[in-house]
Amino acid sequence: MTFDLDSDLDYLRACIAEARAAERSGEVPIGAIIVHNGEIVARGQNRVLRDHDPTAHAEIVALRHAARALANYRLVDKEGKNEGCTLYVTLEPCAMCAGAILHARIARLVYAAPDPKAGACGSVLSVLNHPQLNHQVEVSSGLLAEECGALLTAFFRTRR
Repeated sequence: MTFDLDSDLDYLRACIAEARAAERSGEVPIGAIIVHNGEIVARGQNRVLRDHDPTAHAEIVALRHAARALANYRLVDKEGKNEGCTLYVTLEPCAMCAGAILHARIARLVYAAPDPKAGACGSVLSVLNHPQLNHQVEVSSGLLAEECGALLTAFFRTRR
């Protein structure tokens, strides 16, 4: 799978737009997108409050949309190869989302800010890439971390 820094930044900015839309709706500002073969095939934002659904995290919403768009719950190419699906998200996924990422067979995860309280991609837990799992995910993090972290900090500061 090939990628470049400029594209990663552009896709993370699209995630930030989703996060800001979630915030305008009263949700925790987290946004996600899924890219397949260089094209955005799904967008997601936190919808937990609006949908009364504890599983409606931005990543899960995006995974659901991508599965419908690609007509496959496993987000792989039609030949069954795991090429082309990258999940971008503003915050490190939790354990639930990391499990869904594995089940969907996402090839690459790019997240901006770490989550020191519930992050399951290295901060608190390491759900992805356990040696006994039959699927491995390429993980990149840290791009636009300060901006995404500041968005969350400001949101929670206004709530207190």
